[in-house]
Amino acid sequence: MTSEDRATRLRLLQTEASTCTRCPLHEGRTTVVFGEGNPDADLMIIGEGPGQREDEQGRPFVGRSGQLLSTLLERVGLDRSEVYISNVVKCRPPGNRDPRPAEIDACKGYLVEQLKLIDPAAVVTLGNFSTKLLLKTEVGITRMRGQAYPWWGRHVVPTFHPAAALRSGARVVEEMVSDLQLAVQVIEQPASPAPVEVAEVREPEQIELFT
Repeated sequence: MTSEDRATRLRLLQTEASTCTRCPLHEGRTTVVFGEGNPDADLMIIGEGPGQREDEQGRPFVGRSGQLLSTLLERVGLDRSEVYISNVVKCRPPGNRDPRPAEIDACKGYLVEQLKLIDPAAVVTLGNFSTKLLLKTEVGITRMRGQAYPWWGRHVVPTFHPAAALRSGARVVEEMVSDLQLAVQVIEQPASPAPVEVAEVREPEQIELFT
């Protein structure tokens, strides 16, 4: 698929998502926050759901968490425009509460199509919800982070949500930088002799996301 074809199909998918009523979250949204970035990205970043700023602007990670994420990407040599950023759910949960299982299930088809179209070499999951969805695990992010997990011909690298770093300070920020460096290393692995720490995840535990 050419870059132009990929971008066109993403736009069509975004148009479809803009009128979505699959779950009750549509009742309180201002704008569907579909995702943005490079359709040919080697790295895709997946968060939980839009906050107030994102809901108002229709763009992911534009508040304080987004500013921190952009800074962290710069620290590992990446510009935000080089990656693709999205969320597990595309509409803001009321009061910025956690997305509920039924809402995640209703919305995950859009994320599946984004992943298939962009076809990144690595996926960074921010926080528990995106990590648990992709890796089919109930293990918390503190234990899951720090490793790259083989996943559908690519790798998932879990890390903390930027909001956690804003609350917890420098230690979590540095751990996020380390995880992003690992994602970059995974992408560059064929050209790099440096070992990448890879954890095994059984394929049967992943299959539901793509069915």
